[in-house]
Amino acid sequence: MSFEAWTLFALFWVVFVTTPGPNAVNCISNGMTLGLPKAMLGVLAILTQASAFLILSALGVTALIAASPTGFFVAKVIGAGFLIFLGVRGWINATRPTPAVERPARHVYLHALAVATINPKSVAGYLAAFSQFVQPGVPIWEQMSVIMPTALVLTTLSYTGFTLLGVLMGKAALKAVFNVWIRRLLAVCFIVYGVLLGASSTPQLEGVQ
Repeated sequence: MSFEAWTLFALFWVVFVTTPGPNAVNCISNGMTLGLPKAMLGVLAILTQASAFLILSALGVTALIAASPTGFFVAKVIGAGFLIFLGVRGWINATRPTPAVERPARHVYLHALAVATINPKSVAGYLAAFSQFVQPGVPIWEQMSVIMPTALVLTTLSYTGFTLLGVLMGKAALKAVFNVWIRRLLAVCFIVYGVLLGASSTPQLEGVQ
């Protein structure tokens, strides 16, 4: 991959991972309620999903998923329902005290992994990266040796930033009323993302037949 192609890819990925979405909302929520060390398990889960999707993209699996209207529709409905459920539950629980029982590390990780994975629009994002920036005629795994570290480092920086924002917001939420409204705002974000996901269309990307 040439330096120019790498620069374009890096800029694309910065936009891709810094645009607020369900992952960002979950990172902020984790930071507010769990503190930085345990909340970073959510970032680890996102990196797990990112690594898997990058490898699947290189193997061409995401192209098959994006080209299947039925598969995309099923994933879209499941993902939208899950996000709306999280939002409704978060709104209901916003006025309740945060449970004193700590969430197990395994639950934090698996919950974040589910949030990161259920959005089928992310398939389109990873496929777009490959259809636009992978150079034909160059061995794919040679290019992956550049693409994966770049993508994972930028992903780590972005979602660590969202997690730190949540930690700061949690420390600022000293008044119960303020804390309730922050939690309600995050709940509404999940519901809105779920509705938008449910209304989304099958991705039509260049190179996907």
